[in-house]
Amino acid sequence: MRPALPLIAALLLAPVAELLADTKPLSTWEPLVRKETWAEKWPDAAGKLETRQVTAEVWTQAMQASLDAQGTLHIPARAQPYYIDGPLVLKSGHKLSADPTAVIRLKPGTNTCMVRNERVVTLNTKPVPSDQPMDTDITIEGGIWTTLANSVANHGNTLGLSAKTNPAFGTHGVILLQNVRRVSVRNLTVRQSRPFGVHLANAHAFAVENITLEEHRRDGVHVNGPASDGLIRGVRGDSHDDDVALNAWEWKNYAPCYGPIERIIVEDVTGWPGDEHVGNNAIRILPGVKRFDDGTKLDCPIRDITLRRITDIRHFKVYDQPNLEIGRDNDHSIGVGTVKNLRLEDLTFNRPGQIELHANTDGISVHDVRVNHPITPDWHLLAIGPQSQTYKRGKSEDPAKWVEIFSPDLDCTARNVNVSGVRLQDSETALPFEQVVKVVELKPNPDYPKTTPKGGTGKGILVR
Repeated sequence: MRPALPLIAALLLAPVAELLADTKPLSTWEPLVRKETWAEKWPDAAGKLETRQVTAEVWTQAMQASLDAQGTLHIPARAQPYYIDGPLVLKSGHKLSADPTAVIRLKPGTNTCMVRNERVVTLNTKPVPSDQPMDTDITIEGGIWTTLANSVANHGNTLGLSAKTNPAFGTHGVILLQNVRRVSVRNLTVRQSRPFGVHLANAHAFAVENITLEEHRRDGVHVNGPASDGLIRGVRGDSHDDDVALNAWEWKNYAPCYGPIERIIVEDVTGWPGDEHVGNNAIRILPGVKRFDDGTKLDCPIRDITLRRITDIRHFKVYDQPNLEIGRDNDHSIGVGTVKNLRLEDLTFNRPGQIELHANTDGISVHDVRVNHPITPDWHLLAIGPQSQTYKRGKSEDPAKWVEIFSPDLDCTARNVNVSGVRLQDSETALPFEQVVKVVELKPNPDYPKTTPKGGTGKGILVR
């Protein structure tokens, strides 16, 4: 089944300005603004961090008062940035907009998200209940949002928690929406932030569009299951991680909840065109099987996904990857996950890139691909099977401390693989299937650890 743009997502695309007519301006609540002084770290012309004393206005209470009083908030343009020291909380039906040039900063050391919905709760210990309370009809638009991670060395705010005290486990966004239906986030910039730009979980009938990433240091749009009937459109800029991630299974330290992801369209995504080390330029599709602490299991498949009009994404990552942050033996999927009906079309590669598939897959289609770079004799666009890569912790030379990043001993089976219209540069002749698709069969590396990676015994199985 090919997913279609959900009707409710289309309805959410009306301009927020129309929804905010006849509301009181933010200046009404300006008496609630506080002026404070604190220290911030900023890179100088040579890139060295220097400490600056900052005296600025903190607008959290005033902005929240506007939302609480009238269900709306508009942040107008001004020369100075607006600081907040905690999340702005939106209830069902609330609308938030900001002028495109309005800069909203998270005060250093706050370590929360900047905007969230009301009904965010911890849901990581069991499947999401069918009667889970949800917030509905929330709209967020405009503004330049930053947590002040203004250099690789300075995070400003490391975390994107739902609250300063008793946060919901696994929440990690600049914009955080969990347990929501009929919501939209659009036409905004995420600048120099460590949390995910837009973090959605247990989200249904949603639209995220026209998101610009500026020196962003984590995923751009990150979706955790369960999730369904969504549109993600127009993500662009320099993400230092995945531009878009659809993670039905997830590393537990970033998972507010788990479950299937289905009927999602991702379109018009553009990777960063600069140096390849600036941005990761990836789209992740992560299915799996979650085993909870009590031993119960939850299948987390990914179904009916379309990726189209995608440019300069170097990696489409549809592979198993245990949790390296807390230890792969402490957190991993129970076997490779399941993908059904994954469609990739109208892809442009101006530099080398690959679709890496290590999941049990029934239906993957790759159509209309332009490869605008020279290829080597062993080039393939779609690789089916496991990978092996050695991670040397802290560049350690002690093999006892090295870790395998992937799951090289697990097989996967891909059925109903369809490829057409993969062309090189100016050629109008499509490449043959055998040149585009590679089936991987790993072998253990007999020279490990003298040479890496370690290799494995897993293989890909293609059923035509």
